[in-house]
Amino acid sequence: MRQIGIYGKGGIGKSTVSSNLSAALAVLGHRILQVGCDPKADSTRNLLGGKHPKPILELLKDKDREDLRREDYTSTGFNGIDCIEVGGPEPGIGCAGRGVVLLFDVLTENDVFAQQYDLALYDVLGDVVCGGFAVPMRTGRADEIYIVVSGEPMALYAANNICKGLVRFARNGPVRLGGLIPNLKMPEIDLPFVEHFAQSIGAPLLPTVVWDPDVKQAERKAQTVLQ
Repeated sequence: MRQIGIYGKGGIGKSTVSSNLSAALAVLGHRILQVGCDPKADSTRNLLGGKHPKPILELLKDKDREDLRREDYTSTGFNGIDCIEVGGPEPGIGCAGRGVVLLFDVLTENDVFAQQYDLALYDVLGDVVCGGFAVPMRTGRADEIYIVVSGEPMALYAANNICKGLVRFARNGPVRLGGLIPNLKMPEIDLPFVEHFAQSIGAPLLPTVVWDPDVKQAERKAQTVLQ
């Protein structure tokens, strides 16, 4: 099973990229697991027709960890894609990053990784300097990392921090930077900044995702563009 992490600052378009990628791969015949590691628990919304699976952290308010079963927190969406959301604590209380740590404990204990998936995709918040959100790369759980970026300074700052973490944790396993995914509203203005950043850190630059009204129209219907 190939496992990849999609990182980037909040609001950069990770969930849009992740859900549309999962949908396309599923249509090609691959069995996909998409895991939302963002406290907003909205990564899988477009794959589930607007429905929200019960986040693991919310379930743990009423159940002990050893009582959780895979069917409690896994929902099946478009084209057989299995969807999981970590969720987060109440605002101002607790640490959302700790939920990601707990996530991998729960998935391991329930043998989720033993299922016959071709790809597991983790949608991870990347503008918070928190060890919890680094778990997929720190533990070597993700084989490769992709970072969604724009030409905005804070998006590039977050991407640079993610790359620093990747370098730090690379000694724990063969995690690699698969590339940068530019998600741009004005490519003619923003792309040169992304290209310069990619060249500066020696990162592969993937094809640009250009803003398109079809994406917004699909998301208003709680669907991916492919649907």
